[in-house]
Amino acid sequence: MSLAKKIAYSFGAIAQTLSYQAFAAYILFFYVDHMKLNPLLAAVAMVIYAVWNAFNDPLAGYLSDRTRTKWGRRIPYIMFGAVPFGLVYFLLWSPPFSQDNMIFLFIYFLLFICLFDACYSFVIINWFSLFPEMFGSLKERARVNSIRQVFGIVGLIVGLSLPPILYSSIGWPSMGAIFGLIITVSLFIALFGSKEKKEFSLDKSLGLIPAVKFTLKNRSFLIFVSSNLFIQYALTVVLAMFPFYAKYILDLGPRETSFVFLAALVFEMPTLFVWAMAATRFGAKNVYMAAIASFACFLFPFFFVSSNISAFITAAFLGTALAGVIVLSDVLISQVIDEDELRTKTRREGTYFGVNAFVTRFAIALEAASIGGIFFLTKYNPRISIQPGAFLVGLRILMAGLPMLAMASAFILMIYYPIYGERLKKLSSDVDALHREKKALM
Repeated sequence: MSLAKKIAYSFGAIAQTLSYQAFAAYILFFYVDHMKLNPLLAAVAMVIYAVWNAFNDPLAGYLSDRTRTKWGRRIPYIMFGAVPFGLVYFLLWSPPFSQDNMIFLFIYFLLFICLFDACYSFVIINWFSLFPEMFGSLKERARVNSIRQVFGIVGLIVGLSLPPILYSSIGWPSMGAIFGLIITVSLFIALFGSKEKKEFSLDKSLGLIPAVKFTLKNRSFLIFVSSNLFIQYALTVVLAMFPFYAKYILDLGPRETSFVFLAALVFEMPTLFVWAMAATRFGAKNVYMAAIASFACFLFPFFFVSSNISAFITAAFLGTALAGVIVLSDVLISQVIDEDELRTKTRREGTYFGVNAFVTRFAIALEAASIGGIFFLTKYNPRISIQPGAFLVGLRILMAGLPMLAMASAFILMIYYPIYGERLKKLSSDVDALHREKKALM
């Protein structure tokens, strides 16, 4: 595949990261602090939203694996889902109700976070699923994923750094409209670089029960996805809490908050390729674990950071560690999918990305429980500008303590991940041979 095609495919990362990270970082801040939705009602909605994922993500992946059209298995979902995705994203930030209609505001919030996730699942899971199919070797996957993540960082810059500037100047609904348009356009660009291998569309699909059975019996996947759950919990808590941390501990305005986010992303971008090269030399598992450990260590300063300069420096270090985590997570799950193909003789990217999304979405339920519980116990009040001292302590626990514990758990689990070294070499050789057999049968 040409470099231009790889770049076009990678544009989808803008839609993926912009949509989800802006959602993760600002949706609670918008509805709770700005719209004044009761924090406990917001927590209830987020828990229901997580349960919704129990059906939504695995269903999206399973249906994708079984889809057979003249355009392929994955591409139709991206093609026909791009516009609805952008529209729903605009409406997510445009509630017609205020705190005077608390129940209707709660219902609207619940409805549109679930609609957002339905669009995200059926579009982004299929975009993700093309990655292991189009790129086979560790070297190619690491390099292409580095390109994807460069565009992902563009999405992060827009989704994390720009919102405070945008909502403070043009308002939340206009911000949602701009983001919705960017999401739709980037997905259409991604279609130009997307290509499916016809031989995989000829694979016999597994029934629902065998598909679930093979997935849940895959030890490599269970270890990876359990570790990823803890990682996603740490990331979602940090992202969701930083706007509160910036406002109530650092006393930063919207623009200063944007610059701190920008520091993390600017330092993250050049280190993407460093982590990718390290993975090629030292192995994806080892480098992934190093990135996890680094991220946990760089969270520690949030226990005592109290100025914008120290926050800026801490965010920069976090960005370098985050680069390793995001570059290698898709490489590892691609190895799991290759291993599964040897057992089932079927490519099932959709199922694995869907189940991975389902499991890791429980990070949002854990996040909601953590935030809702600490906010309640520490007497957070969105109507006052100076919060109780207990709440400020709670913010530091949410920004550093709980995420560090989660990353430590992720690191311990990855010790037992079995696909590395000689086993990985044999897996790659066997998968290449199987693909040659499939192609010969066309």
